[in-house]
Amino acid sequence: MNGFNAERAENAEDRGVDFNEISARIIGAAVEAHAQPGPGLLESIYDEALALELESRSLAVSRQVEVPLIYKGAPLRHRLRLDLLVADTVIVEVKSVETLPRIHEAQLLRYLLLADKRPGLLINFNVPKLLGGVHRIVNRL
Repeated sequence: MNGFNAERAENAEDRGVDFNEISARIIGAAVEAHAQPGPGLLESIYDEALALELESRSLAVSRQVEVPLIYKGAPLRHRLRLDLLVADTVIVEVKSVETLPRIHEAQLLRYLLLADKRPGLLINFNVPKLLGGVHRIVNRL
């Protein structure tokens, strides 16, 4: 349908994947990736630092994952790009903005729907304390 199989998200739960545990590990890695450079850098820097931190914690991470789009049965030339997909279950969108508009939450929810994934984290690294920049979004499938 859109390049991802809806059964994968369901099978993740069947396999006993603990979304809360994975999310907590991602947030811990994000705190570490934010601690050394601090706020004020480009998203691409935090994206790379977070990916390295996740890998150092033995979490599988894919960067810039393409999600094909279908419009009225026809594939579109343009595709979505997820910043990070962790453990094939959690989408992580990395931001570095002064204030986080609500459209970013809507964007992540749409990505979750189109990718048939349940949990996502929207992380704004341009904050003094990272935990204030973490937003969890859940697709109810």
